[in-house]
Order: sequence, then C-alpha cells, then structure tokens
Amino acid sequence: MKQVIRKGLKDIIVDEVPDPELLPHHVLVRPLYSLISSGTETASIHRDSLFSEVADNPSHLRKIWDVAMKTGPVATIAEVRAKFTEYAVLGYSGAGVVAARHATVTDLEIGERVAYGGEGTGHGEPILAGRNLVARCPAGGAYQHACFATLGSIAMNAVRTARIELGDVVAVIGLGLVGQLVAQLVRLQGGVVVGIDLNGKRVDMARGLGADHGIAGASALEAVRGLTNGRGVDCAIVAAASKSPAPAQHALSLCRDRGRICIVGAVGMEFPWNDMYLKEIQLYMSRAYGPGSYDASYEKQGRDYPLPYVRWTENRNMEEFLRLVAAGRIDVRPLITHEFLLDDAAKAYDTIFDPAAQSLAVLLRYPAASVADPVAAFAPLRKVTTPAEGRARERIEFALVGAGNLAKWEHLPNLKKLPGVGLRAVYSAAGVRGKSYALRFGAAYACSDYEEVLRDSSVDAVLIASRNQQHAAQSLAALRAGKHVFVEKPMALTAEECRELCAAVEESGKYLTVGFNRRFAPFYRELKESLKRRSSPAVVQCRVNSPGISGSYWMADPATGGAILGEACHFIDLMFWLLDSEPVSVSAYSLPTGKADPIGENNLAASFRFADGSVGNLTYCTVGSKTSGGERVEIYAQGVGGFTEDFKRVSTHKGTRRPRLRIWPDKGYAAQMADFAESIRQGRQPAVTVYDGARATLGCLAMMASARDGAPVALGPAKTV
Repeated sequence: MKQVIRKGLKDIIVDEVPDPELLPHHVLVRPLYSLISSGTETASIHRDSLFSEVADNPSHLRKIWDVAMKTGPVATIAEVRAKFTEYAVLGYSGAGVVAARHATVTDLEIGERVAYGGEGTGHGEPILAGRNLVARCPAGGAYQHACFATLGSIAMNAVRTARIELGDVVAVIGLGLVGQLVAQLVRLQGGVVVGIDLNGKRVDMARGLGADHGIAGASALEAVRGLTNGRGVDCAIVAAASKSPAPAQHALSLCRDRGRICIVGAVGMEFPWNDMYLKEIQLYMSRAYGPGSYDASYEKQGRDYPLPYVRWTENRNMEEFLRLVAAGRIDVRPLITHEFLLDDAAKAYDTIFDPAAQSLAVLLRYPAASVADPVAAFAPLRKVTTPAEGRARERIEFALVGAGNLAKWEHLPNLKKLPGVGLRAVYSAAGVRGKSYALRFGAAYACSDYEEVLRDSSVDAVLIASRNQQHAAQSLAALRAGKHVFVEKPMALTAEECRELCAAVEESGKYLTVGFNRRFAPFYRELKESLKRRSSPAVVQCRVNSPGISGSYWMADPATGGAILGEACHFIDLMFWLLDSEPVSVSAYSLPTGKADPIGENNLAASFRFADGSVGNLTYCTVGSKTSGGERVEIYAQGVGGFTEDFKRVSTHKGTRRPRLRIWPDKGYAAQMADFAESIRQGRQPAVTVYDGARATLGCLAMMASARDGAPVALGPAKTV
C-alpha cells in the first residue's frame, strides 16, 4: 500500500509498504480522505538544524545518553545516523469504507462508511484501526467532512471537560482547527464565545461560524474586561500550540475569580502561583478524544466502557460529532483550505509550513475516492521488495519476526557483522516499521504476512523477537516449515507449548535456541569459571530490580506471563548453567496478588534446590527504585566467592582487591548470535537448546504455583517434559 511517511527528521515521502495485518478487535478501512492535523503532525517534523532541535528539546540528549548506556558508543552513533533515514508514520484522522474486519468485530459490515482515528493509523491505504476508534458515518454525509471526526472528538472532550453551562462566557485562545471546532461546540452548549487569535483572518472565520466576539492580537485583556463588565470570562479554553507558557498565562489573566482554565493544546504550563491562588482558579487538562484515550484495553482490545457509567467515550464522542456535522449544527466546510492527492502529500505538508498559504484544514484524497466500489477493488499487498532483492544469496539467510528495539539495537547489527550470514526478510504487523528495518539492515523484502516467511525457501532461520505470547506459536510454525529458530525468551508460556516445541525440534531435525544471552556475557563466564574449582555444593544469589515492568506496560500483565515468565526465566537458566545441575524443587512467596499496581505476581522471592545439593535464591521485584541497581548475582562455595552487577562490575577474588569495571557492558548478544550461526553451519546443537528453554519456563511456572499455593513444587529434568 502507499503510505505517507516521515523519512528521517524532516522529509515527507509516499512509499509502498506492506498492508497491515488484521488483528483481533480491529478493522481494515480503505480511506477516501484523511485530514492532516497541522499541530500534532508538524511538531514531529524538524526542519530546523539538528543543533537547533536539540537546543529546543534538551530531552533528546537524555534519550541519546540512555541508548549509549545500554548499547555502547558505536551502536549509539549508528542509531543517531539511522534517525536521518528511518521511517515514521504521520496522521490519525480519516474516513472511508470498511474493507475487512476481524471475526471479533460483529457490529460493522464490510462496505460501511466510517470515520477512524487513533495514534499510528496514519495516512495510508488501507488503515488498521481498533473497533472503538471507528465510528459510523450518518447517511449522506461527505467523506471530506467525516475525516474531521478525530479532531472533532478532541474538541468535544475539551468542552465537556471544561464543564460549560448556559450563559458562560468562554474565551477560546487559539483558533486553529481544534480551536474553531471548540468555538462552535461551546456555542451549541449555550456559551458565549470569545474567539482569540493572533491571526485576524482566523478570528473573522470564527465569527462567521457563530462566535459572539472575536479579538485579534497578543492581548485581549482590555477587550474582555469591556465585554464582561470587568468580571472576566467564566472559562478559558487554550487550544493553542506553543512552547511558551504565554497562552496559558494569558488565559489566567482573562479569567474571573474562581474561573476555569482548560488546556487542550500543547502549551507551556508555568502559572504564577500567587495569581492562581488569589483567583482560586480551577485547572483542567483535556486528554485526547475522551475516556478510553491511551487505554490499550479499550483502543486495541475492544473493551468498551459501560454506557451508564461512562456516557461519553472516545467512540461515542466521534459518533456524536459526526451526527452534529450531518445535521448542520457544526460546519467544517469553511475550514477546508486545501486538498491534495495522496501522491502529492509532500506538497500538502509544504503548504502547512508556508505562512503565506494561510492553510487551515488540509485534506489528502485517496485513489479509492475515484473508484465506484472501493471494497471490490481492495487487494491487500502483504509483501514489498527492497533494492536488496537482487543480491547474491548468503550462506545462511535469516528472517526477522517482530521489529522492536532489541532487534534494532542488538540482533540485526550483530547479524550484519557475521560472515556468511544475511538478512532475507523482515516480518512486522506494522508495515511501515518493517519496511524501515528492511531498508536499514539490507533485507530483500518486508512483509506483514508471516506465511510469506514460512513459504520462502531461501529463509534458513527465523529470528523471533515478537511479544512473549506469540513466541511459541511462531516458533512451532517455523520449525514445521523447515526453518531453524532463534527465539527471544521466554520460549513458551505453558508446559504444553514446551512439549510441542521439544517434539517439533526432534521431528524436524532443525535447531532452536533461546535468547539467554547471560551465558555468553564475559563477566558471567568468569563466575562460571570460578565455580568450576569448587568441590562442594554452592549457593547462588540472584537479585533483580525491574521497576519499568509495572502498571499498564504489556509485559507486566500476569495473563501473558508477566515479569516472571518474561524476564525471571533468564535467572533460572543462569543458575542451572552456573551450577551444571538440574533444579529439583522450589519454594516461593509473592506480594499480595490481584492488585493493579504493584502487581504481586511479578514480585517473588524463591529458593531452588538443585540435584547436586546446591541452592539458589531468586528475588525478582518490580517495586524498587529506578536508581537502584538492576541485577546482582553472587556465588559462594567452599573457597570460592564472587559477584557481578549489571554487566558492568565483576569480582571473583578474595581480599581487598577492587572489582573490575566496564563502562560499556557486554551482555553477550553478539556471542550468542555467532554461536547459533556457527551451529547451523557445522550441523551441531547450539549452546542453548529447546530443553533449556523448557526448563526455564517450567521453573517459572513452578515458582508461581508455589507462591500461589503456599507449598514447595517438585521439578523434573527438562528432557522429560
């Protein structure tokens, strides 16, 4: 499909990317028109110099530093360079027809006219949108008008949040797209509208659309005092976009005692405390389209909020706005200043950046707008080739499954360095990201259909770096298709998945390895060498602090394994590897369960007994401070002691010798990838096998069962799974 893309920091292009994969609780929409949100979208386009951008946004330096601390200076430089060519999606508001729906969506029909929204939907054909971010269009309404639904719901949520009542005098500061819609909605709510903007033409437009008063200029204080007999406005809604706090402070000056300020635009938020205090101002923040915004369970999993308790959700706001437009109560026609074909998207953005163009609402028109039956003409394209397609075949060709940061920062750069190894394909449900990764790392093609990878006889091995709950099914399909598998941990989430994968490895004769990189990290290898000298059982102590895996973060969800199956599996494998002994039983305790945060299931203290008499303690928590260390592993045996911490410090000596330090940690990713490629080349088992993946998963399941039931749980050898 064609997609409008920001390439690098500033260039706008239209490129072919794989059509998105249809997901549960989602539909595919074939757009006819989409609306460029000039404020939100241009904020991510940086046409000034790089130095100016960093000076205006010093947080970028912090992001670069964070990457450097995780990956080292060489990888950081590569990542910074990539920012000038990588792809990003723009746009989140359009209208079209439903071209396909998942089986979980039962209340929309193929061919229905709809408006859609949502972060990441973009300007492209087709669009993947969650059911709760798709609203039916009333009969007879124009698609050009329906594509305002997302911005209209943002404006509607602001008016609801501001609690406008009949007769309230309301200053609308900033008369861009959202401000113009806010002004019309305030009028419908019975408020007296005072439209304020630096641009006199926009003030005139607001008055033409029903605003009671319009004021052009930097200060409206005297005019507002005259209009309100010196009282000030009851409410000021700030719909401006500014890094300066001036618009918000101007709103404060316009408000009466005990007035209200509602912020809907992206503005600086520095208020004089004394003025806010003396006026006893109520400050409201309006979040996106309304209840449901940023809630993944609502937007992506289709879980609606019950109407008796949440009357106006994102979706219901979108539907109501469309009704008002269709009924003629809201007029968006004068707001449309420019229209461009999809292929001319770069010109559309140039127009928005050109002050002389006096643009307001800029629309993109899609090829489907010229087709009699957009659904009948819909033919999804799930594979897109790149300039690397015609290259000579490498000895071992990999396909990436799941285009996330770990693949970008570690796995793909490591693959690229290996002789006789190539990247053949990138599979990602998000077509733009897959195409971006394919171009950056030299893949022959990108696709959004996993079957493309499985059918490709040139793919020898699949590198699976998708979400945890997808690992087992994707690995199983790859093995049955005759591919070797490198799967990130956890290999599986259930005992049954472990059994199926072990059987598939035996039946296929292919290799499967699991991303237990600590076995290959230099400092952990030193600990293992120290334990080889022992003549008695040992004690291993693992303490892990992961405060980032909490709250609504997807990996924290106990329903999909949470932090224990997703991360603590590393340390069960690590203890087995350090001791060269199978775990035989475990006793564990957790924090209280059933809470949203802290999630008790993710916070465990467990003691393992091993076949050789050794013991291992694992403390895994997500409630600690981010300033605390991440992980510390200690070993003790007769005459042996040592520790390593965060891949940066190690000590395996007695006495007062200081630990050795590394500024840039080596986490073992490169060494493990090299071992796996070499195992394929030599026809030998990789250092980490499918049975190691099974042992780690079964150990985590036993640990959680012990914590749940309050009793020890026995463990058998991994090969008996």
